[in-house]
Amino acid sequence: MLNLITDVPGLLVGNAEDARLKSGVTVLVPDAPLRASVAVLGGAPGTRDTTLLEPEFTVDAVDALVLSGGSAFGLDAASGVQMALRAAGRGFAVGPVRVPIVPGAILFDLANGGDKDWGDGNPYGALGRQALGAAARDFPLGSAGAGTGCTTATFKGGLGSASARLSNGATVGALVAVNALGSATMGEGPHFWAAPFEREREFGGLGLPVRADGLDRIRTKFDAVREGANTTIGIVATDLDLTKAELKRLAVMAHDGYARALWPSHTALDGDLVFAASTARVKSAEPMADAIEAGATAAAVMSRAIARAVFAATRAPGDVLPTWAETFAAPAGRGPQP
Repeated sequence: MLNLITDVPGLLVGNAEDARLKSGVTVLVPDAPLRASVAVLGGAPGTRDTTLLEPEFTVDAVDALVLSGGSAFGLDAASGVQMALRAAGRGFAVGPVRVPIVPGAILFDLANGGDKDWGDGNPYGALGRQALGAAARDFPLGSAGAGTGCTTATFKGGLGSASARLSNGATVGALVAVNALGSATMGEGPHFWAAPFEREREFGGLGLPVRADGLDRIRTKFDAVREGANTTIGIVATDLDLTKAELKRLAVMAHDGYARALWPSHTALDGDLVFAASTARVKSAEPMADAIEAGATAAAVMSRAIARAVFAATRAPGDVLPTWAETFAAPAGRGPQP
């Protein structure tokens, strides 16, 4: 177990980023088409091909899922991935033609200090292709891929991932780009809202604070960056055999991970979205009980992934916010201090 979404067998993740843009793309690609659904609870989403993931629609599987920066410009990343998959002979067969199904979601990172003057050529299609080409089981977190230009109310955001095993042996993993209007930390200190779910010091092992000054103060990007520079987008995946309707419920339950790790979340200025996907390789003996356990685990794993994203972010020239790590840095060898 790498504590990544790729602990679900058959899944790979690729990142591509542009330091000048302060933006990037992350692609989840399976070795075979994935059953998938989606739940959107934020008030300002930016998406591609998400309606077909609703349980009542025909398409039952996707060839990749894309998370991208760039606001609406970033939707072109999925087109780049689609074209690369088509060249590889993948996609939904329509007579002699194959059409790769590549839903995507974007976040707003246009006001993060990067140079967005890219002229007439949208860079996100190429970044999508690069991310697909970099797909691997192990991949970097923090300021990478779609997390490159992410911010929260208080610190840089980033790309996060985490995983866990269910009691029946199936695996649940989360992948998330954290660009929230709200904050991932409590009050003025270093403690993460997701602390109760942490495993093996994956985001510092600080636990919960004895006290936290300013804990009741709601921090948003109105305090730091600017209105509109938001959205947390993520994926939960499992090898448990779930129907599209069950995956829809898994996505809804995974949003609890947003609420546990970010305050506030699901606002009118966030496009908060969770894709849910299954490789369907582990059959269930108790379908209802297993689906409920998977949903609860997905929420916990998502909250851990969010904290890991902020914890792993790194400093870059021109940043408009500090990182968690530099803010709470301690003398060499001691690690971050509460």
